[in-house]
Amino acid sequence: KGGYVLANLAEVVERVLGFLPTKALLRAACVCRLWRECARRTLRTRQRIAWVSALEPGPAENHALVRALARELEKVHVLPQTVLYIADAETFSGHEECHEQKKARKRNSRETALALEKLLPKRCQVLGLVTPGIVVTPMGSSSNQPQEIEEGEAGFALLFPKIDGVKIHTFHFSKDVKNRVFDASKFAEAGLKNNPDLRVVLLFGYNSWKTGATRFLHQIVNPLNEKSIILAGGQVESFTSLTSENNHAQPGDACGVVGLAFSGPQIQSATVLLDQDVADERTAEAAMQRLKAANIPEHNTIGFMFACVGRGYRHYKTKRNMEADAFRKFFPNVPLFGFFGHGEIGCDRIVTGNFVLRECNDIKDDLLHGYTTVMTLIHFGSTK
Repeated sequence: KGGYVLANLAEVVERVLGFLPTKALLRAACVCRLWRECARRTLRTRQRIAWVSALEPGPAENHALVRALARELEKVHVLPQTVLYIADAETFSGHEECHEQKKARKRNSRETALALEKLLPKRCQVLGLVTPGIVVTPMGSSSNQPQEIEEGEAGFALLFPKIDGVKIHTFHFSKDVKNRVFDASKFAEAGLKNNPDLRVVLLFGYNSWKTGATRFLHQIVNPLNEKSIILAGGQVESFTSLTSENNHAQPGDACGVVGLAFSGPQIQSATVLLDQDVADERTAEAAMQRLKAANIPEHNTIGFMFACVGRGYRHYKTKRNMEADAFRKFFPNVPLFGFFGHGEIGCDRIVTGNFVLRECNDIKDDLLHGYTTVMTLIHFGSTK
């Protein structure tokens, strides 16, 4: 009787398969047509964002994020369509102490990036960045305390499944040394122009020390500086992965911008800027109160923190984790991710309802900052 039930009753099969992580579910889908259809329906219901955190360095050739992703992908209950991973620049592509041989060995950033990409589905969009520091929420629960890792080995991978009503795509604009004027038609190709459903754009500049990098970043930011769009991000050390049908990596000495664009009428978002005057617990919490006032639902929401390398415990006079702690106080159920970088992009703004924290649609209102922190919330709508 058990064999008959599992071969004929879709309701029972779907109930049983619902307990399986994605990799096991995909293997079960190969059993028969009924199981394949049940597996497909089960996957379509899994629209919650998952993440893998790496916080425990160890004596191994691979970065901690590679080891964590290899282990945790066996357990996740989503099928990633888009992945954003960020790892610390020092140990991702720098020297690592080998405890067994008592000597340092060099990691190759490209090899590490390929190792990460091989773990993910082939048709998955992957954007990988390395930065001086990491902000990450440990795995297990969205209410876990986020950590500001300013030194040492750390990283995370955000796994975005296919979400009904939401489109996420990567883009890449590199500076053309032969042409000082940016081709605006590339915005339309990337879905950043004539897209009424565009809600949030996360921008990351790389090789910001190169001549003309800041001017090029202005050419990208200014056309996107509309009050109907949340713009947030920062300057990173480099990007290591960019996989999609339309994106190709550029030479390491080039400068440019990579990012993620989130489109969908159900997306709600808000962002605030913590400027240089925010230097103690009281002023940090006041900024979080502004973000809280946007009334963004906490369910199915993720937070991003993009901070300057000059902030953190140095800025707050040796008190660590100040801004992440302030965020958790006001958003107890929202996981927080981000980095410490070389410059920040953003301002106070929301894109839902009639309440606007500050309209940043004036070109004179510079969205590029230093020695600041940008806090952003992105809500992906109610889940089934």
